Amino acid sequence: MTDPNPRQQIKHQETWPRLLMKSLDAIAIVVGLMVLITWLPEANSKSTIVISLVAIGLFNMAAEFVGLYRSWRGIRFEREASCSMIAWAITFVLLAGLGHFSIYSTELSRSGLILWFATTPVVSLSGRIFYRWYHSWSQAKGINTRSYAVVGINELGIHLVRNINAAPDLGLRFLGYYDDRPKERTAELPDDLSVNLGRLDSLIASAKAGKVQVIFISLPMRAEARIRRVIQELADTTASVYIVPDLFVFQMLNSRWTDIQGLPVVSVFENPLFGVDGILKRTVDVTLACLALVLLFVPMGIVALAVKLTSKGPVFFRQKRYGLDGKEILVWKFRSMKVQENGNWIRQATRNDERLTPIGGFLRNTSLDELPQIFNVLSGQMSLVGPRPHANAHNEFYRSQIEGYMLRHKVKPGITGLAQVNGCRGETETLDKMEKRVVFDHQYIREWSIWLDLRIIAQTFMVVFSRRNAY
Repeated sequence: MTDPNPRQQIKHQETWPRLLMKSLDAIAIVVGLMVLITWLPEANSKSTIVISLVAIGLFNMAAEFVGLYRSWRGIRFEREASCSMIAWAITFVLLAGLGHFSIYSTELSRSGLILWFATTPVVSLSGRIFYRWYHSWSQAKGINTRSYAVVGINELGIHLVRNINAAPDLGLRFLGYYDDRPKERTAELPDDLSVNLGRLDSLIASAKAGKVQVIFISLPMRAEARIRRVIQELADTTASVYIVPDLFVFQMLNSRWTDIQGLPVVSVFENPLFGVDGILKRTVDVTLACLALVLLFVPMGIVALAVKLTSKGPVFFRQKRYGLDGKEILVWKFRSMKVQENGNWIRQATRNDERLTPIGGFLRNTSLDELPQIFNVLSGQMSLVGPRPHANAHNEFYRSQIEGYMLRHKVKPGITGLAQVNGCRGETETLDKMEKRVVFDHQYIREWSIWLDLRIIAQTFMVVFSRRNAY
């Protein structure tokens, strides 16, 4: 038996589908230029080849940045298409910038650039659609498929098979489960997956005979000795073997694989807004916040004047709250109360609260008191959408009462959030109400997408107009 080498690395392989997609995108860029030349013959020149080569190089860099050449198996085409469009848009911006400062700035007219910009993604996405169709067709015909089995009859193994069956383009055909444990120690298999092929010695024999090409080991992490024994036995076969870590024993929050100098690691709690996702969310935040500021400038001025005239004290109230990664920020609001509590204990607002100013109830009921948080968004302390920030005193209380409470600070707090559009507004006088908010906050972090943000923003208007639980 060979000793494990701690310097071994898990490498990323340049697979043929990845190379095929790179070639397809390069062809799409060239075809887009050919269409342009056909439509506008005057655009043809010796520099066309240079422009196409530069575009291909820039697109490759942009594609690597946005992760376009990852494996898209089992992922909806809409996500792949949007990723491709973002990469091409970045390429075009870079190309236009280079052209402005080079001798090729006059080679292509504005109409020609627009035609090229529109044609290239159509060709690229058409090729990707055809590739997906051919892959699905070949899998249905049994071409390039492999049979697989799962070691371990447990919830993780059942969940794994359902995920694989939901992604037929993976090209995997389920044979069944293998497990040495007695029936009373294993999970009950659902009717559609109740294929128990027997003990592990049967699996070894089937793998040696070439009847099983892929094996997934879904045993719990505590069964290290059993996992080692299975792997040692399977080393005498040619089957591909995968370990499926039982990470669901933890409360996962945006889990992802990465590596540090070839050493694989998996995140349990992580911010989902890396790379292009973070840039895209920030771009949307700044764009919509600037638009909102222009549209609401006059109404905000009227509210500020009303606050000043109806009660003593400042127009704005800045309260200490936790921001991204738990760092303290000052959240802006129009003052709606006669007091400005900001200490170690803060009483939550209640219906008909006696601390409200003459117009405080109206401001809170219509959420107009939250409008100054647009400045927090523009400064980068908050986002338009995210978990609502609570007063520091409330954070310190609930973090000891609710498991995973502080994980809501893995993203920037928002003016509105998934919890708020699902009825979790207003006073949290019972612990279960705050727990429900936290559940929605965690769901938002796990499932974040720019489309989810836009949907929440749209739903927020309906929630505000309903005036439910706002006081």
